[in-house]
Amino acid sequence: QGADFLMVKPAMPYLDVLHRLREQFTLPLAAYQVSGEYAMIHAAAQNGWINLEQAMLESLISIKRAGADMILTYFAKEAVRYV
Repeated sequence: QGADFLMVKPAMPYLDVLHRLREQFTLPLAAYQVSGEYAMIHAAAQNGWINLEQAMLESLISIKRAGADMILTYFAKEAVRYV
């Protein structure tokens, strides 16, 4: 009653929750990729363990595939180049 959307945070550890919510509700579903997730990806890239661009895109695509209608992320300014 009165909810405009549902939000899940942190997004990455709860992809299964996003998926289940998508199956059960018709409200728009938001996912918040919190600062810790952003920092983790950046740290791994700085250590040379992953490619930052590819990891950023893969993380955002996985959130979308889990059912999110909107994604709040610290990668927004970088990700907009790929939309």
